[in-house]
Amino acid sequence: MTATTSAPAGVVAAVRADAVSKVYRLGSVTVPALVDVSLAVAPGEMVCIMGKSGSGKSTLLRQLGLIDRPTSGRILLEGEEVTSLSESRRAGLRLDRLGYVFQEYALIASLTAQENVYLPALMQGQRRSVCRSRSAELLAQVELGDRLTHRPKELSGGEQQRVAIARALVNGPVILFADEPTANLDSLSGRTVMETLTRLNQELGITVVFVSHDPDDRRWAHRVVTLHDGRIGSDAPVQR
Repeated sequence: MTATTSAPAGVVAAVRADAVSKVYRLGSVTVPALVDVSLAVAPGEMVCIMGKSGSGKSTLLRQLGLIDRPTSGRILLEGEEVTSLSESRRAGLRLDRLGYVFQEYALIASLTAQENVYLPALMQGQRRSVCRSRSAELLAQVELGDRLTHRPKELSGGEQQRVAIARALVNGPVILFADEPTANLDSLSGRTVMETLTRLNQELGITVVFVSHDPDDRRWAHRVVTLHDGRIGSDAPVQR
């Protein structure tokens, strides 16, 4: 049976998965990572995808974020079917309309915090002066306005992750995807990162979809989707 969750009636989902399955083939062995999953995230929602290791939560995030293609089913971004688009078109959507935060930060060691943030905007063809101004604003929003010229090795893990968040926002994405954003952080730094994501969601209305295996992280979300063996086991709003 398909597990189906949806945005409110009449609202076009920011991102939607329809009957998505993902099968990995390892030689002669097939491994089903997702099984007939349907899920819709409304604009402005903050959704947490939870589950044990191997449950398929990161795989689902990769499908929703257009990093990978499902074996079957389809993905819709703001109502547009994007599963069958060419890889160059999908890459353009990833750069222009989606933002990503990963647990390992993925910052370039030789660049300053500001340069790491504005690099995606340069790739978009924006003027360097505009990129510098925008990146400084974003670093101030994540409370790193005094760290513009610091390189990654001069920043704590939590600060590096906030630089990564600012970088994910530089092109004005409609959705921010975060895969285990606090996994490599101590509890205090992790809280700061989640507070930053929550503030961006509340103040800027950015849709956030994040993956976590920590039950405590459900408190940051509007809704928690739990995966079990590649299927949606539960989907419920967070009670405040």
